[in-house]
Amino acid sequence: MKKLFIVLFIILLQTPVIGGGGWPQPKGKGYFKLSQFWILSNQYFNSIGTVEPTRDQGLFFTSAYGEYGLSDRFTAVVNWPLYARAVAYEQTGAMGQINAPQDAINGVGDMDLSVKYGLTNGKSIAVSASLILGLPFGESSGGVDGILQTGDGEFNQIIQLDAGKGFKIGSLHPYANAFVALNNRTNGFSDEFRYGIEVGLEYKFIFVLLRVNGVRSFMNGNRVPIADGTSLFANNAEYLAITPEVSIKLSDKWGISANMGTAAWGKLIFANRTYSVGAYFKL
Repeated sequence: MKKLFIVLFIILLQTPVIGGGGWPQPKGKGYFKLSQFWILSNQYFNSIGTVEPTRDQGLFFTSAYGEYGLSDRFTAVVNWPLYARAVAYEQTGAMGQINAPQDAINGVGDMDLSVKYGLTNGKSIAVSASLILGLPFGESSGGVDGILQTGDGEFNQIIQLDAGKGFKIGSLHPYANAFVALNNRTNGFSDEFRYGIEVGLEYKFIFVLLRVNGVRSFMNGNRVPIADGTSLFANNAEYLAITPEVSIKLSDKWGISANMGTAAWGKLIFANRTYSVGAYFKL
């Protein structure tokens, strides 16, 4: 069976290339990225991990991400989809009749605000702790049938611990970073355990990396999914995502990047390819 692809957009798991990880930004330095994410879906992982067909849908997020060093240990981070569009495409029957017209909503997505503290500045292994607040600015139930979403409608708090290490092998600059996190959710959503590892390699003007991130639900919430996983925001969604990314450095400050996500497995979440392209600036 061909590989199945799911989204890695869930806020935080899409750490932009060169930013994030166990390394806080030095005081007065920063990393900023504007990116476009999209998914076109016609199938989803159900509650037991089996793939089922669903109505054709599309999600599009234009996001701004920024890190800024408040000091050599404290870094402020913001991640916000400034423009979000969710579409349920027209459904037609076997005779060409329209069973359901196209429906769409536009707006903003949920915002993440966080502060990162470097625990081991100057050491060979960079360890940091982060507090992330998820602000529910997106639409949690929109459109004619209420199934269109640009956010989950809940205020969540995440405690995350990162550990990273960089190397130098000749002209190559590899690195590795791992994280674990606890996500406290509200409004009937189950709490989550998040984890991941990221490895990357820089050579001249090319930067490649691979992320493997996962989410496990504690199954302690009572919220019923609006559409049984045919979205990015269902309660008790779980997955293990694998995302390769390539970045090209245009100058010491500017660069572009692109990635595509793939999943080993998933539950209650879309099951199609996801794409993201972006441009970044280093202060």
